Amino acid sequence: MARARARVSTRTRTRTRVRAVRRHIADACLLLLAAAFALPLAWVVLASVDPGADLRVRVPDSLTLGNFRAVLTPEITYTPLLNSLILCGCATALTVGCAALAAYPLSRFRSRLNRPFLLTILFATSLPITAIMVPVYALFVRVNLIDTLQGTILFFAATQLPFAIWLMKNFMDGVPKELEEAAWTDGASALQSLLRIVLPLMGPGLAVVTVFSFVMMWGNFFVPFMLLLTPDRMPASVSVNDFFGNRGMVAYGQLAAFSVIYSTPVILLYVLVARRLGNGFALGGAVKG
Repeated sequence: MARARARVSTRTRTRTRVRAVRRHIADACLLLLAAAFALPLAWVVLASVDPGADLRVRVPDSLTLGNFRAVLTPEITYTPLLNSLILCGCATALTVGCAALAAYPLSRFRSRLNRPFLLTILFATSLPITAIMVPVYALFVRVNLIDTLQGTILFFAATQLPFAIWLMKNFMDGVPKELEEAAWTDGASALQSLLRIVLPLMGPGLAVVTVFSFVMMWGNFFVPFMLLLTPDRMPASVSVNDFFGNRGMVAYGQLAAFSVIYSTPVILLYVLVARRLGNGFALGGAVKG
């Protein structure tokens, strides 16, 4: 008995050591992955206040706000940021609205066409943007939408709409249909139940779709670069290219300062919706009683 207990104890200690080693290896891998993401962010923050910024990640010898003063001009920052806010804000609102209207019948009504339609949407999300830009450019020239903010907004919304519909439908499936049926009994229409019951209850889903769509549009360089021609209409994602001069000359300090300013709207948007993202769905007891 004593030998058996000793063997069991030895096996238990061995398993504990193996698990501890695996845990340490996993922690080390996660730390390396976190460092890979943190180093570029650290370079942006440090280089933005470094008068002699270069490609090295280092603590500056002296701090300066000269890089921010150099980029805080209407031509470099204010006008491109305003264009980005107009483009991405309007396109995000259009995407979320159309996605909600498209996802509602897919979530609430069963049809033979639901699955083929969703698979077609999934296929549309896999198309590379470069493969469709040539026909889109020719179409925009024909309909006089080239070099217009409204044309770029429509194309932004069209490119983000497929995946937004997928996300919206998945979140909409989590809202109990019994709540809508009670509203229908009281005389509400399908549109009224969508606006007054489904969408308010899926606040986290709306927040996810909004943030995802806005972030994907905010960092898009290729689409506005192709569809907009006038410099005064270029968004910040395109104007950042102006910091890269000829023969490899780059104003690293100003580029970092502009990157900090450029990232601020996205960070503020996430902070504003963070509470909605953390609340989750608590509808389990909504149809009881």
